[in-house]
Amino acid sequence: MGKLKTKKGAAKRFRFTKKGKIKYGHCGKSHLATCKETKRVRKLRKGDTVDSAKDVKYLKRMLPYG
Repeated sequence: MGKLKTKKGAAKRFRFTKKGKIKYGHCGKSHLATCKETKRVRKLRKGDTVDSAKDVKYLKRMLPYG
């Protein structure tokens, strides 16, 4: 059996934790932050984990060696 290919777009956006959860960074914080509320920008700084089991299934398929 040949090697499985990693989807590079997903590899740049998602990382695996040691327990196997998938973490990601929030979008919408790179520019135009002056029109966004301070509270909103502050919440965007923190990363988050993928909750939906359906999404986790697809991401594990996209990132076979994660």
